[in-house]
Amino acid sequence: MKRTKKQIAMFVTGCIMMLAGLSVLGFYGVRHILRDIHRNQLMKENMVIQIPELRIKAPVLEGTDNEVLKQAVGHFPETGTPGHGNCCIAGHSSPIYKEYFNAIRDVQMGMKIHLYDVQKHEYVYTVTEYRIVEPNETWVLQDFGDDRVTIVTCTDDGSQRQIVVGQLDNPTNQ
Repeated sequence: MKRTKKQIAMFVTGCIMMLAGLSVLGFYGVRHILRDIHRNQLMKENMVIQIPELRIKAPVLEGTDNEVLKQAVGHFPETGTPGHGNCCIAGHSSPIYKEYFNAIRDVQMGMKIHLYDVQKHEYVYTVTEYRIVEPNETWVLQDFGDDRVTIVTCTDDGSQRQIVVGQLDNPTNQ
């Protein structure tokens, strides 16, 4: 069967399009794998926060600047540490991008928050508060004389902050 020039051109164009599509998928697949490897390495070397019911698990780096928050969530300097004081953690949430704290808006009282320090000792907290505050309401970062974790992330439109507070379970056993 003899093929026409038009059929050959269509076949070649189809092959080129398939290769281009596979290249794009390959690029994003490799990029996703490299991000996962980097994330897992960060979780081995740093503090980790996990909220199993919301499918949140993230490395916690020191600081809250943009470079930190591009890679992970950040621990506010000069706030408490896991199991001691008010351990304050910030991270991005966005309905557009895959950010660590996207599911925070679904948090419910009584859910468990797990913090693992660098040595991987586990501290379990129970969610006791969820509130929306203005960006300038930094009082949520203060030491309240108890052992808690405070999570800070933006609302979907970015105009306000979602605050989740968890109280440490059995602090004498930590």
